Amino acid sequence: MKIINGQVLTGSKLQERSVCMQDGIFVPEEAYVDDGVVVDAQGRVVAPGLIDLHFHGCVGRDFCDASTPSLRQIAAYQASQGVTSICPATMTFPEETLGSIMDVAAAFQPGPQEAALVGINMEGPFISPSKVGAQNPRYVQRADAAMLGRLQERAGGLIKIVDVAPEEPGNLDFVRSVSRDVRISLAHTCADYDQAAAAFQAGARHMTHLFNAMPGLHHRNPGPIAAAAERDDVTAEIICDGVHIHPAMVRLAFSLFGRDRMILISDTMEAAGLDDGEYSLGGQPVTVRGNRATLHDGTLAGSNTNLALCLGVAVRDMDIPLEDALLAATANPARALGIWESRGSIEPGKVADCIILDDQVRVDQVILRGSLL
Repeated sequence: MKIINGQVLTGSKLQERSVCMQDGIFVPEEAYVDDGVVVDAQGRVVAPGLIDLHFHGCVGRDFCDASTPSLRQIAAYQASQGVTSICPATMTFPEETLGSIMDVAAAFQPGPQEAALVGINMEGPFISPSKVGAQNPRYVQRADAAMLGRLQERAGGLIKIVDVAPEEPGNLDFVRSVSRDVRISLAHTCADYDQAAAAFQAGARHMTHLFNAMPGLHHRNPGPIAAAAERDDVTAEIICDGVHIHPAMVRLAFSLFGRDRMILISDTMEAAGLDDGEYSLGGQPVTVRGNRATLHDGTLAGSNTNLALCLGVAVRDMDIPLEDALLAATANPARALGIWESRGSIEPGKVADCIILDDQVRVDQVILRGSLL
């Protein structure tokens, strides 16, 4: 396949050029055998396939179903929306339940119209009982390196991100012991500035859904966000669904962290792609009305806006420059997940995943591993 007349995201800029693919990978134009499909982008933006490193489910299915049919439906929906690589998140459950989820993930191989499973984001259970959000407080526990090791073995090494509240007893030692093996993220935390700074010093390198389920910025009590912003090796996820974060705070986050450290996520739950109604997340009932999903007490319970739609909201409604938003949904998550050598940009030798956007920053066409969906 060859895409012509496209404005292609190249590095951090859009450049007019062609994109060539052969045998499922990007190839230099001079190496392309000109006998395949030609797609005319007609001046539209061509970007790498999107990478969502934090979401829970869609189309009535949840990653925590621990079900191969569920995972296949999730992967197919995500690919159809331009999210070609997925790193779904678990919820706060006991080890036995988490283990079953890991077993299913380890055995998964994507079909021709299914996104690749490139990692697992372990959002629970090592969080603060005082900042559970939509997590189930019954299963919150101290961080346990031995437990993580057992789960990682069952997952076949797929666990890439582990969320931790560093202020809880013993959790800082956990960060020190495992941060070379997985990316530790501060999440569902009551940590103050000093506790967060200590966690980053111990090896934490990520912030889960920035601003949500953590202390905010304050001029006398700066909190964990300030501690993260001061370090150039810490990345920050942010939900740009128009519900979780005010546009001004999204712009502030990009200003604080810079475009190379911000990561767009969807945090979608099983209602994504479906109508309003009653659903569940982590075993708790959720009501969905429009793009708002809440527990029955009003707590936000994930998102109902997939990553491709979040990208459009960030650019159209929040004034994030297109190139910055695209980097935050492609290159930056690829680096955070340790898959930059194979995904996250349109370069020779990488997996041939890309999307074509219309002038409203909506996904118009999806190319998955070199094939047009």
